[in-house]
Amino acid sequence: MELHKVSDGDLRTEYVRRFYQVPGTKITGSKDVIDHLRTHFGENNRERFVVVFLNGQNAILLTETLFLGTLTSSVVYPREIVRRALELHSAAIIVAHNHPSGNPNASNDDKKITGKIKEACEVIDITLHDHVIIAGYSYYSFADGGIL
Repeated sequence: MELHKVSDGDLRTEYVRRFYQVPGTKITGSKDVIDHLRTHFGENNRERFVVVFLNGQNAILLTETLFLGTLTSSVVYPREIVRRALELHSAAIIVAHNHPSGNPNASNDDKKITGKIKEACEVIDITLHDHVIIAGYSYYSFADGGIL
């Protein structure tokens, strides 16, 4: 196949085929998380807030988009994340959102909502492993950055 003849849709399909982590797959590090999450964002021009729900062995129970925002922001409700985690009997979560701007740096609002989500999870004994921001081919991990 000639590379210049491959469509964006074909590339996305191939990426999903190679990197999508099916429920039950164990997450062992940030590379697993990033590969898995890229399949949920693609080329979006709106912020999307996704939660990966994990069991006690860090295996994926479900990955779900909980909030959909605008080009520059998304409203996130920690209580809805916690409610869904309880429904799924999740022991841990990883949250993520995209920055359509292409800048993966965490904003002050990103840091504040991460703190609120962490506090809400701690009350009910759910571990927040990471908050990942995906911006095109770049990303920022709160866990790798030492914030979580």
